[in-house]
Amino acid sequence: MAQKPSIPKGTRDFSPLEMARRNYIFDTIKSVFSLYGFQQIETPAMENLSTLMGKYGEEGDKLLFKILNSGDWKSAISHEALDTATIGALTTKVSEKGLRYDLTVPFARFVVQHREEIQFPFKRYQIQPVWRADRPQKGRYREFYQCDVDVVGTNSLLSEVELIQIVEEVYRRLGIRVSLHINNRKILAGIAEVIGQPERIIDITVAIDKLDKIGVDNVNKELLEKGLPEEAVNALQPILHLSGTNTEKLDQLEQVLAGCEVGLKGIEELRTIFALYNQSDLSDMSDKSDFSVELDLCLARGLNYYTGAIFEVKALDAQIGSITGGGRYDNLTGIFGMPNVSGVGISFGADRIYDVLSELNLYPENLQSTTQLLFATFGEQELLYALRWAKALRKKGMSVEVYPEPTKMKKQMGYADSKKIPYVAIVGSDEMAEGKVMLKNMLTGEQHLLTLEELINQLQ
Repeated sequence: MAQKPSIPKGTRDFSPLEMARRNYIFDTIKSVFSLYGFQQIETPAMENLSTLMGKYGEEGDKLLFKILNSGDWKSAISHEALDTATIGALTTKVSEKGLRYDLTVPFARFVVQHREEIQFPFKRYQIQPVWRADRPQKGRYREFYQCDVDVVGTNSLLSEVELIQIVEEVYRRLGIRVSLHINNRKILAGIAEVIGQPERIIDITVAIDKLDKIGVDNVNKELLEKGLPEEAVNALQPILHLSGTNTEKLDQLEQVLAGCEVGLKGIEELRTIFALYNQSDLSDMSDKSDFSVELDLCLARGLNYYTGAIFEVKALDAQIGSITGGGRYDNLTGIFGMPNVSGVGISFGADRIYDVLSELNLYPENLQSTTQLLFATFGEQELLYALRWAKALRKKGMSVEVYPEPTKMKKQMGYADSKKIPYVAIVGSDEMAEGKVMLKNMLTGEQHLLTLEELINQLQ
């Protein structure tokens, strides 16, 4: 007995209806990106491991899918090495490539590699799949799409403001109420400095980024387990519990970080972003019930390359985690030999957005209906007649199908029903004799005998 086919855990097939819904998301996001002058690029599914490794922190490196070298990859390893070498050492010998973990690092590589062809500031968007060797669970997949928008080659904080506006417009069009959380990595560095642990910035940010998932007590426990002194963990507590408006939080934080240059710089950047945003054409988001911008000092985003503002977006009416995130990464292209090029970007998680739209039933009706008309026929001659009419209609830009065989009319009508095709053109010997078709409205059941010209006018 043949084994039942399957697909790897954390991956999915997509039906026509699912693809129609996914394309609705992609098209909505693309249309907003284009409004702000961003242009589309694509990069390969695989990158050299030297491009990917070390860019996502230790946890990120573990989640990279590595690709075995082609050919006899075992010949590069001695029997002794197989018995004694560590996994990391073996990986470098048998794998030179990996599936991309995100779209930002490949984008940085693209910018450096094509620097002579690019006009700065360079505004790009990219919608492609990425892969992570994570444990599959609700809203988390091993293969998923990201919709990234980035601008590189400018230090202006207007770019951050544009990204906030893009987030607001995308979710307004999709009908999802969201909250955008914002912080600054310089503030996090300042916090690490004032509690006396500047060299432990990565451990601190990775831990506090989990605050909403595991709670304060477990964050404190993780920090202590990583070797932070108890007095440093205690000093961190008031910062984690700041409250009030965005301005009030910044005022309190300014007192806590007084004398810390890097922390005060982060506060200044956030004040500028809030001021520019509130003075833009859009009204202050705090006045809107469907969108808000909140300063969240526990937002850390564990990726090592962020250096300034960081963003995370959560749906207000669905418990699914972050559906958009990003930030500024001043030093990323420097890793590839092109220093002093600042960039900032965000990534929309298409798969999580899909789940939110499904949970909240926010998809437009008749999203899958792409065929306008189906020809249903009674015989071979009628089938040839329908083919000629279908060709004429397609030349007018109409989406038309011809049922491929003159089988029972009930079966042909059932096909139209299952695909939600709104009209069926019935062709029999009587219709052919008059040079017409019988057009049936599948919603109302009404039928009319029409010429080709009348049919074109009806469908248009």
